[in-house]
Amino acid sequence: MRLVRNIAFFVIISNSVAFSQVELKSEIGFGVGTLNYTGDLVRSYDFANSQPAATVFYRTNISKVISMRTSLTGGKLSGSDSNPIDVFASKRSSSFNIFLLEASAGFEYHFLDWRDTKRPLRFTPYIFAGAAMFIISGNSSKTAPYSNVQPAIPFGVGAKYVLNPNWYVSLEFAIRKTFFDYLDNVSDGNVVLKNYKYGNTFDNDNYYSFGFAVTRTLYNIPCARSPY
Repeated sequence: MRLVRNIAFFVIISNSVAFSQVELKSEIGFGVGTLNYTGDLVRSYDFANSQPAATVFYRTNISKVISMRTSLTGGKLSGSDSNPIDVFASKRSSSFNIFLLEASAGFEYHFLDWRDTKRPLRFTPYIFAGAAMFIISGNSSKTAPYSNVQPAIPFGVGAKYVLNPNWYVSLEFAIRKTFFDYLDNVSDGNVVLKNYKYGNTFDNDNYYSFGFAVTRTLYNIPCARSPY
Protein backbone atom coordinates (compact mmCIF):
# COMPACT_ATOMS: atom_id res chain seq x y z
CA MET A 1 0.00 0.00 0.00
CA ARG A 2 2.84 2.31 0.88
CA LEU A 3 4.48 1.49 -2.46
CA VAL A 4 1.28 2.50 -4.29
CA ARG A 5 1.18 5.80 -2.41
CA ASN A 6 4.82 6.50 -3.28
CA ILE A 7 4.22 5.76 -6.96
CA ALA A 8 1.14 7.99 -7.01
CA PHE A 9 3.08 10.78 -5.29
CA PHE A 10 5.93 10.44 -7.82
CA VAL A 11 3.50 10.61 -10.76
CA ILE A 12 1.80 13.73 -9.38
CA ILE A 13 5.13 15.50 -8.73
CA SER A 14 6.44 14.55 -12.19
CA ASN A 15 3.37 15.93 -13.90
CA SER A 16 3.48 19.06 -11.77
CA VAL A 17 7.04 19.74 -12.86
CA ALA A 18 6.22 19.04 -16.49
CA PHE A 19 3.25 21.39 -16.54
CA SER A 20 4.92 24.12 -14.51
CA GLN A 21 7.72 24.69 -17.00
CA VAL A 22 8.05 28.33 -17.87
CA GLU A 23 6.70 29.22 -21.31
CA LEU A 24 7.62 32.32 -23.26
CA LYS A 25 4.24 33.65 -24.32
CA SER A 26 4.07 37.43 -24.69
CA GLU A 27 6.09 40.63 -24.58
CA ILE A 28 5.66 44.35 -24.12
CA GLY A 29 8.02 47.04 -25.31
CA PHE A 30 8.68 50.60 -26.32
CA GLY A 31 10.91 52.25 -28.87
CA VAL A 32 12.20 55.59 -30.10
CA GLY A 33 13.21 56.59 -33.58
CA THR A 34 12.16 58.64 -36.56
CA LEU A 35 9.41 59.08 -39.12
CA ASN A 36 10.10 60.11 -42.69
CA TYR A 37 8.06 60.85 -45.79
CA THR A 38 8.11 60.72 -49.58
CA GLY A 39 5.58 62.41 -51.82
CA ASP A 40 5.12 65.47 -54.01
CA LEU A 41 7.59 67.61 -52.05
CA VAL A 42 10.29 64.99 -51.40
CA ARG A 43 10.55 62.31 -54.05
CA SER A 44 13.08 59.92 -52.43
CA TYR A 45 13.93 58.83 -48.88
CA ASP A 46 16.26 61.31 -47.19
CA PHE A 47 17.33 60.60 -43.59
CA ALA A 48 18.04 64.32 -43.12
CA ASN A 49 14.29 64.86 -43.42
CA SER A 50 13.56 62.62 -40.39
CA GLN A 51 11.40 63.72 -37.46
CA PRO A 52 11.19 62.22 -33.93
CA ALA A 53 8.79 59.37 -33.16
CA ALA A 54 8.00 56.82 -30.45
CA THR A 55 6.12 53.53 -30.24
CA VAL A 56 4.67 51.09 -27.69
CA PHE A 57 3.69 47.53 -28.55
CA TYR A 58 2.45 44.17 -27.35
CA ARG A 59 3.63 40.93 -28.95
CA THR A 60 2.26 37.39 -28.74
CA ASN A 61 4.52 34.51 -29.73
CA ILE A 62 2.54 32.02 -31.78
CA SER A 63 5.49 29.67 -32.44
CA LYS A 64 9.28 29.70 -32.31
CA VAL A 65 9.48 31.70 -35.53
CA ILE A 66 6.14 33.54 -35.85
CA SER A 67 4.84 36.33 -33.63
CA MET A 68 1.88 38.68 -33.79
CA ARG A 69 2.37 42.32 -32.81
CA THR A 70 0.02 45.21 -32.13
CA SER A 71 1.48 48.68 -31.74
CA LEU A 72 0.75 52.36 -31.35
CA THR A 73 3.18 54.78 -33.02
CA GLY A 74 3.22 58.56 -33.00
CA GLY A 75 5.50 61.22 -34.39
CA LYS A 76 5.94 64.17 -36.69
CA LEU A 77 6.19 64.32 -40.47
CA SER A 78 7.42 67.29 -42.43
CA GLY A 79 8.65 68.28 -45.87
CA SER A 80 9.11 71.30 -48.06
CA ASP A 81 10.13 72.59 -51.47
CA SER A 82 13.20 74.23 -49.90
CA ASN A 83 15.33 71.94 -52.08
CA PRO A 84 13.13 71.98 -55.19
CA ILE A 85 13.23 68.85 -57.32
CA ASP A 86 12.29 70.78 -60.47
CA VAL A 87 11.26 74.23 -61.69
CA PHE A 88 7.63 73.43 -60.90
CA ALA A 89 8.52 72.80 -57.22
CA SER A 90 10.44 76.08 -56.95
CA LYS A 91 7.35 77.93 -58.16
CA ARG A 92 5.08 76.01 -55.77
CA SER A 93 7.18 76.69 -52.63
CA SER A 94 5.00 74.52 -50.36
CA SER A 95 5.72 72.92 -46.98
CA PHE A 96 3.91 70.91 -44.30
CA ASN A 97 4.42 69.90 -40.68
CA ILE A 98 1.96 67.40 -39.18
CA PHE A 99 1.55 64.95 -36.30
CA LEU A 100 0.72 61.34 -37.20
CA LEU A 101 -0.68 58.65 -34.89
CA GLU A 102 -0.85 55.05 -36.11
CA ALA A 103 -2.42 51.86 -34.76
CA SER A 104 -1.23 48.66 -36.43
CA ALA A 105 -1.26 44.87 -36.20
CA GLY A 106 0.85 42.35 -38.07
CA PHE A 107 2.96 39.22 -38.11
CA GLU A 108 6.71 38.78 -37.72
CA TYR A 109 8.76 35.92 -39.16
CA HIS A 110 12.14 35.16 -37.55
CA PHE A 111 14.79 33.42 -39.63
CA LEU A 112 16.81 31.93 -36.74
CA ASP A 113 15.91 30.06 -33.56
CA TRP A 114 17.06 32.99 -31.44
CA ARG A 115 15.27 31.79 -28.30
CA ASP A 116 17.47 28.69 -28.04
CA THR A 117 19.58 29.22 -24.89
CA LYS A 118 22.26 26.87 -26.28
CA ARG A 119 23.07 29.28 -29.12
CA PRO A 120 26.24 31.31 -28.42
CA LEU A 121 24.80 34.31 -30.25
CA ARG A 122 21.09 34.78 -29.65
CA PHE A 123 20.31 36.97 -32.62
CA THR A 124 17.95 36.86 -35.57
CA PRO A 125 16.92 38.97 -38.55
CA TYR A 126 13.18 39.13 -39.18
CA ILE A 127 10.59 40.46 -41.60
CA PHE A 128 7.08 41.64 -40.88
CA ALA A 129 3.90 42.87 -42.55
CA GLY A 130 0.41 43.83 -41.46
CA ALA A 131 -2.31 46.47 -41.60
CA ALA A 132 -2.63 49.91 -40.03
CA MET A 133 -4.86 52.92 -39.60
CA PHE A 134 -3.39 56.39 -39.10
CA ILE A 135 -4.74 59.81 -38.25
CA ILE A 136 -3.05 63.11 -39.07
CA SER A 137 -3.40 66.58 -37.60
CA GLY A 138 -1.81 69.84 -38.62
CA ASN A 139 -2.91 70.30 -42.22
CA SER A 140 -4.75 73.58 -42.03
CA SER A 141 -7.21 73.41 -44.90
CA LYS A 142 -10.80 73.05 -43.61
CA THR A 143 -12.11 72.34 -47.10
CA ALA A 144 -9.66 69.51 -47.87
CA PRO A 145 -11.35 66.71 -49.89
CA TYR A 146 -10.18 63.88 -47.66
CA SER A 147 -10.56 62.25 -44.25
CA ASN A 148 -7.77 62.63 -41.69
CA VAL A 149 -8.11 58.90 -40.89
CA GLN A 150 -6.60 56.60 -43.52
CA PRO A 151 -5.45 52.96 -43.95
CA ALA A 152 -1.89 51.85 -44.67
CA ILE A 153 0.08 48.65 -45.21
CA PRO A 154 3.22 48.46 -43.02
CA PHE A 155 6.07 46.09 -43.90
CA GLY A 156 9.78 45.99 -43.22
CA VAL A 157 12.86 44.30 -41.81
CA GLY A 158 14.60 44.21 -38.47
CA ALA A 159 17.04 42.42 -36.20
CA LYS A 160 16.73 41.27 -32.57
CA TYR A 161 19.39 40.51 -29.97
CA VAL A 162 18.84 38.90 -26.55
CA LEU A 163 20.46 40.73 -23.62
CA ASN A 164 19.24 38.30 -20.93
CA PRO A 165 16.22 36.07 -20.30
CA ASN A 166 14.02 39.08 -19.53
CA TRP A 167 15.15 41.71 -22.00
CA TYR A 168 16.14 42.05 -25.63
CA VAL A 169 16.67 44.89 -28.08
CA SER A 170 15.78 45.36 -31.74
CA LEU A 171 16.48 47.65 -34.66
CA GLU A 172 13.83 48.05 -37.35
CA PHE A 173 13.10 49.83 -40.62
CA ALA A 174 9.54 49.91 -41.97
CA ILE A 175 7.65 51.32 -44.94
CA ARG A 176 4.00 52.36 -44.83
CA LYS A 177 2.33 52.07 -48.18
CA THR A 178 -0.66 54.44 -48.19
CA PHE A 179 -3.59 55.01 -50.52
CA PHE A 180 -3.50 58.71 -49.79
CA ASP A 181 -1.97 61.72 -51.54
CA TYR A 182 -2.45 64.44 -48.92
CA LEU A 183 0.19 63.80 -46.25
CA ASP A 184 1.90 66.91 -47.62
CA ASN A 185 -1.44 68.63 -48.34
CA VAL A 186 -0.45 68.75 -52.01
CA SER A 187 -2.21 66.70 -54.68
CA ASP A 188 -4.41 67.50 -57.64
CA GLY A 189 -5.43 71.05 -58.48
CA ASN A 190 -6.68 73.31 -61.21
CA VAL A 191 -3.76 73.64 -63.61
CA VAL A 192 -5.57 76.47 -65.40
CA LEU A 193 -4.99 78.73 -62.38
CA LYS A 194 -1.22 78.53 -62.79
CA ASN A 195 -0.67 78.85 -59.05
CA TYR A 196 1.42 75.65 -58.95
CA LYS A 197 -0.26 74.54 -55.69
CA TYR A 198 -0.75 70.98 -56.89
CA GLY A 199 1.18 67.77 -57.41
CA ASN A 200 0.86 64.36 -59.02
CA THR A 201 -2.54 62.95 -58.07
CA PHE A 202 -1.57 59.50 -59.42
CA ASP A 203 1.38 59.11 -57.02
CA ASN A 204 0.38 58.46 -53.39
CA ASP A 205 2.46 59.62 -50.43
CA ASN A 206 4.25 57.11 -48.18
CA TYR A 207 5.90 57.31 -44.77
CA TYR A 208 8.69 55.38 -43.09
CA SER A 209 9.89 54.53 -39.60
CA PHE A 210 13.35 53.71 -38.32
CA GLY A 211 13.98 52.98 -34.69
CA PHE A 212 15.42 51.16 -31.71
CA ALA A 213 13.20 49.22 -29.28
CA VAL A 214 13.56 47.53 -25.90
CA THR A 215 11.33 44.57 -25.08
CA ARG A 216 10.37 43.00 -21.74
CA THR A 217 9.49 39.32 -21.87
CA LEU A 218 6.45 38.08 -19.94
CA TYR A 219 6.37 34.45 -18.85
CA ASN A 220 3.46 32.07 -18.42
CA ILE A 221 3.73 29.47 -15.65
CA PRO A 222 0.93 26.94 -16.24
CA CYS A 223 -0.72 25.48 -13.15
CA ALA A 224 -0.05 21.86 -12.31
CA ARG A 225 -2.73 19.42 -13.42
CA SER A 226 -3.88 16.23 -11.80
CA PRO A 227 -2.89 13.12 -13.78
CA TYR A 228 -6.23 11.51 -12.89
